[in-house]
Amino acid sequence: MIEPIEKAIMLANLGLNPENNGEMIRINVPALTEERRKDLVKQVKKEGEDAKISLRNVRKESNLELKKMQKEGLSEDMEKDAEAEVQKLTDQYSKVIDQQVDKKEKDILTI
Repeated sequence: MIEPIEKAIMLANLGLNPENNGEMIRINVPALTEERRKDLVKQVKKEGEDAKISLRNVRKESNLELKKMQKEGLSEDMEKDAEAEVQKLTDQYSKVIDQQVDKKEKDILTI
């Protein structure tokens, strides 16, 4: 059971070299270099942008659903108010994502 785990760690391409002694796997995690820290910051920013894209997709789906509801009898004023609320929530959570990305970036770059 240890060998498949060791292979999976190596194939994950994380830059880790597992050592197998027959009973357990040891992984020496090297200290972060400046270059590696910058790579991690890039990855964090990419994940943050992916989260914001997902958030915008949810907003789009919500607005389409509201348009459908308007065609089924929802008043135009209620639809506009709901769209405004969806936009407000989108903006709020977009700020949360930005704050978390900034916080993580500072954590990574702090030695």
